[in-house]
Amino acid sequence: MKPKVLLVEDEPTLAQALADNLEGEGYAMQIAPDGQAALERWAAWNPDLVVLDVMLPKLDGLEVCRQMRAAGYSTPVLFLSAKGQPEDRVEGLRVGGDDYLGKPFHLPEFLLRVKNLLRRREETRAAPTYTFAGHQIDFRAWTVRLRDGRKELLGEREMAILRLLIERAGEVVSRDEILDRVWGQEVFPSSRTIDNFVVRLRRLFEPDPQNPQHFHTVWGVGYRFTPEPEPPTEPAHR
Repeated sequence: MKPKVLLVEDEPTLAQALADNLEGEGYAMQIAPDGQAALERWAAWNPDLVVLDVMLPKLDGLEVCRQMRAAGYSTPVLFLSAKGQPEDRVEGLRVGGDDYLGKPFHLPEFLLRVKNLLRRREETRAAPTYTFAGHQIDFRAWTVRLRDGRKELLGEREMAILRLLIERAGEVVSRDEILDRVWGQEVFPSSRTIDNFVVRLRRLFEPDPQNPQHFHTVWGVGYRFTPEPEPPTEPAHR
């Protein structure tokens, strides 16, 4: 089955050009010309990826993403926008976007970002569930059932970082490796971006986020995940 891409773009010429190129790459396509249509087609078609312009008629792209995330949709979102300043990118990621590409852009870079987002989604779908310390993680549904019974939906990048740390449990994973595995060739994210994601994971899983038992910082290097809390260090006997 072809991966399904919903393209939300109000400029007809650009929308058709991008749709033609995406179809040429083997994707099934639908185009939504405004924010309201985007909400309706996203819910009805259940795409594998949404390419979402920020400045749209009726409802802007940020609000579209915000509403769909609040409704529980975890579909990866690639924002497109002529507003390419760092603060614009941060806002796009904050409302639930997974990538942000400023206009104008090079077509090969756009197609590569689409490919990378779909690849990461497929990898996550294929992952099994995982349980530690009373928490259950479902990588297919991008949800966690916490020890206290609460259910939380994670974003794609939160889940990708969590999966990588779990795969390498007990090992130190460097920030550079996390950037490479989770963001690929994108140049915007920094090591500080990773720190913020790990803070979110600690708030979810740690009894005391200020004194983590599972998600440990290895200063100057990266992070280490330990499924079971490490025992306290016994004082040395004289």
